[in-house]
Amino acid sequence: MANIWCHRRIGEAADEGSVAKLDPVRSRFQQDYDRLLFSTPVRRLSDKTQVWPMDDNDGVRTRLTHSHEVANLARSIGTRIHAFKPELFADADVHNVVQPMLSAIGLAHDLGNPPFGHQGEAAIGRWFEERKEWIFNNHDERGRGLPLAIPDDLHKEFLQFDGNPQTLRLITKLQTNIAHLGLDLTTATLAAVMKYPIGAPSQNKGSPLTKKCGYFESERALVETIRAETGLTEGERHPLTWIMEACDDIAYSVLDVDDAMKKGVISPDDVLASLLADGTTKNEPVIARASAKFAEVVAADRRPEIARDIKIGYLRAYFIDALIEHASNGFVMAGDAINNFSHQMPLMDNNAICEKLKLLARQHAFGNPGVLRMEASGAEAIDGLMSAFWDAIHDRPSAKFDDLLTRRSGAKSKYVFALISQNYLEDASRTKTLSGIAGSVRYRELRLLTDMVSGMTDTFTIKLWAELKEMK
Repeated sequence: MANIWCHRRIGEAADEGSVAKLDPVRSRFQQDYDRLLFSTPVRRLSDKTQVWPMDDNDGVRTRLTHSHEVANLARSIGTRIHAFKPELFADADVHNVVQPMLSAIGLAHDLGNPPFGHQGEAAIGRWFEERKEWIFNNHDERGRGLPLAIPDDLHKEFLQFDGNPQTLRLITKLQTNIAHLGLDLTTATLAAVMKYPIGAPSQNKGSPLTKKCGYFESERALVETIRAETGLTEGERHPLTWIMEACDDIAYSVLDVDDAMKKGVISPDDVLASLLADGTTKNEPVIARASAKFAEVVAADRRPEIARDIKIGYLRAYFIDALIEHASNGFVMAGDAINNFSHQMPLMDNNAICEKLKLLARQHAFGNPGVLRMEASGAEAIDGLMSAFWDAIHDRPSAKFDDLLTRRSGAKSKYVFALISQNYLEDASRTKTLSGIAGSVRYRELRLLTDMVSGMTDTFTIKLWAELKEMK
């Protein structure tokens, strides 16, 4: 029977995954979290940007620490909601189902992000935008038509490249598995990973649920299997995904400002003063709590550096506590609508503290000249590497055009092509048997290109581009 807590894995037959075959100690969802935790893509997050690219300060967050924090926040909120109103989770066990699922999707939510975060996504999109007149329809700039062009409604997969559908692809296709099942997670966890429960043809920026696509055409058949097991349909978001989204917002607002304070870009006193001066936040209870604690710190007469760190700690703890309460209460209030899939508004939308902290992060972190300089360097490197890998992927004899693994012609192409992960090459080759556009040679070329570039770390991106620029 289909249900949103389905513990069956993609490769299992309908009669498998029964209670008799389950581990009596670890639930399937605890196994999902463990499989993610020990995977290579999770480790790569340690060298992917959160806000401060390739920063020398070891205390500044990377995409890995951000993901662990989102997982922690999600588990906490899920536990809190379950304590208030367990029926919202259809009586799913909090320890064996709810907590590990939230931890898993929190840890996984950014795995598909390219180097340099959202600027990396934009750089990939710009590369395709500059070539959109021919790359979806023709062999090359000379205009020779392709046997099967990529339909217009799938161009957005590349022109608006996004890490969310790449995450699903990464954990289901691009990790090694004897049966080509990636990490082979449960269908419920895979459903909850999809922040946007639609494909590119259904994309509609008028709704928070459909403003981006959540899976690529290459994973459509997989998504249909997930939905057959969970009972979800196109446009229906798993209830736990709302919690993960809220925790991502909390982390972006509170912890990105926390990093800015740690780096000395803005002081904790300036943060509190800004919130006190804003009419939407000055009367929030958390502001009064923080103000009282700041007064205690001043009265304690500690060294300035110590006092600063104590104040930063209070702001972080108090803001997280207030926003967790807001998200938990929001889920409880909207629980029925969330469970019948009619809810539309993200849980943290219109929260004054969250919005003000995001504004401070944009002003003092994302807008910092050092951040902008490194993002510009990263964007240049991504653009150059997209071209280098495209040339290598495309440089093969016309007689063997359908064979993506055939021998390359030029020396540089041979070297660059050899850098592509064997996992990615295997998927690009074996998916030629797929029906429709997903099995076409051009679609597989472009997926291989974005698989390689999005999987790189920040440091690898900068170093490889510096190396390839020297090769004439």
